[in-house]
Order: sequence, then C-alpha cells, then structure tokens
Amino acid sequence: MSKRVRKAVLPVAGMGTRVLPGAKTTPKNLLNVVDRPILSYVVEEARAAGIEHFVFIVGRGQGAIEDYFDSNPEIEAALEAKGKSEILADVRRDLPKPGEMSFIRQMAPLGLGHAVWCARDVIGDEPFAVMLPDMLMAAERSALAQAVDAYDKVGGNIVVVEPAPQGEAHKYGIVALEGSNTGKQGARLNRMTGMVEKPAPGTEPSNLFISGRYILQPEIFEILETQERGAGGEIQLTDGMAGLMKTQAFHALEYEGTTYDCGDKIGLLRANVAFALRRPDLADEARAAIKALL
Repeated sequence: MSKRVRKAVLPVAGMGTRVLPGAKTTPKNLLNVVDRPILSYVVEEARAAGIEHFVFIVGRGQGAIEDYFDSNPEIEAALEAKGKSEILADVRRDLPKPGEMSFIRQMAPLGLGHAVWCARDVIGDEPFAVMLPDMLMAAERSALAQAVDAYDKVGGNIVVVEPAPQGEAHKYGIVALEGSNTGKQGARLNRMTGMVEKPAPGTEPSNLFISGRYILQPEIFEILETQERGAGGEIQLTDGMAGLMKTQAFHALEYEGTTYDCGDKIGLLRANVAFALRRPDLADEARAAIKALL
C-alpha cells in the first residue's frame, strides 16, 4: 500500500523578476490577490488536500514569509479590543499548528531541482507534493486534492498538466503520453513516457504543459544530489524527473480548474479579477467596478 502524501515543498526563493518593482521589497509570493497574499491561497489548497507539513525553501531577504505565518500579538490584541472579530479571524486563518511549517534557506539560486533537494531531510522517505506558488489554481476541488486522488488510484509520481494556449506549447515543459499525443479520449489521467522542456515549434509530443503541482517519490533526491546542471546553468527538476522515470511510473493529470501565473504582471491582474469575482461578498461590487472601467 502506498504511503499517504502528508508533506509539501514550496520553493519560494525566486526574486520575482517578472513582477518587479513590486517584488523589490516584498517577496513575490506575498503580493496580494484581492486581500490575501498568493501564498495564503496555495496553503489553503494544500490543506484541502490533506497536507500536514509545509516545507518552504526560502532565499535571502525573505524573512517576511516566515513572519506572515507567525502570530502578531499587537495587531491581534488591537482587533480584539475593538471587537473586529471577522478581521481577526481573517488575520489568524493562515496561522500554522505547532510544527506544521519548516523554513529552509537555499543558499544559492541553483534552480528548482536544487530547491527541492534542499528539503530532503525534512521529507525523509515519504512521497511528497511540490507546489510552485507562482501558479494560483482555481478549482471546485483543489488542484492538489485532485492530484492526491490520482495518486491514490495509481501510485508512483503524478504531474499536473493542462492544455497550452493554441500555438504556444513550445514555450512550456510539455509531457509525452503513452499511446497517444493527447491522451485517451475523455481521460484526464494518462501514463507519461517523457517530458520535453520548450520543444521546437511543431515537435511538441502533446499540447499538455506542466502547470506547477507534482507528487513525487523520495528517490528523486538521490538523482538530484548528483545531477549535473541543465538549462540556464541550473539543476532542473524536469531532468531529475526524467531520470526517475526510467525506474518508476509517472502519470499526467489534466486537472479541472483554471491556472493563473502570478509571477507575471498580467497573470497577477487576471488572478485579482477572477478571485474577486469568485467572492460572494465582493463579486457584485467588483463586477460593477470592472464595467465602469471598460
């Protein structure tokens, strides 16, 4: 019987180049979508999937992330004294249980694969999730919960994917699927045979790109430990997964939902609009405000 997925690695050490100058003094994953940081939504998604321990891979100057997930006695006492119970509940909603979060410093920006490898001692010999916090996923059942459901069915390793925009598959990491370029008719879970990072136009093995949620087996750490640098001079997670695929099964899950790339200025704008419109308390006013601007 497969071990349950209890832990998630969140690599948050990036500089946020695409959203500068907003990310100059605020870590990009603490930029707001409506009235909450991006990371708040990602943690909520993970908790809905049964994640019990979060491993944040942080970089220099990102102490604000750790501070966000800590209590603030002064603010909380002031809100309590003024009877602002709803705001107080919002402030406290993301606070972790004791021991629920770990913060590990990635000493140098050596790539996503290196960031994941930094979590090896906390993860141990368990399967674990990787969540790229730039990618905010709106879904009825959380994207990671859908991945865990798939893992419970087939085990091994799960990579969440979605269709690339028409004509843009060459811009992404694309999966190759067993027996078909697009997967079985109507099936959302298909066995993978490979991955290609930014394939030349016209050579894409499918139109499905890797969209920022993974469930991986701990053997990936052994591969990442000795892996040579790949694209961009960095240790790439996709290279490590390709190595693990030689001995373990990988399945691609086309999840049901919508992804917003919050590491991009327009993607962050889209996320703000979409999540405001999803809020029962804000939807009408948000819709009216958007119409007034158009």
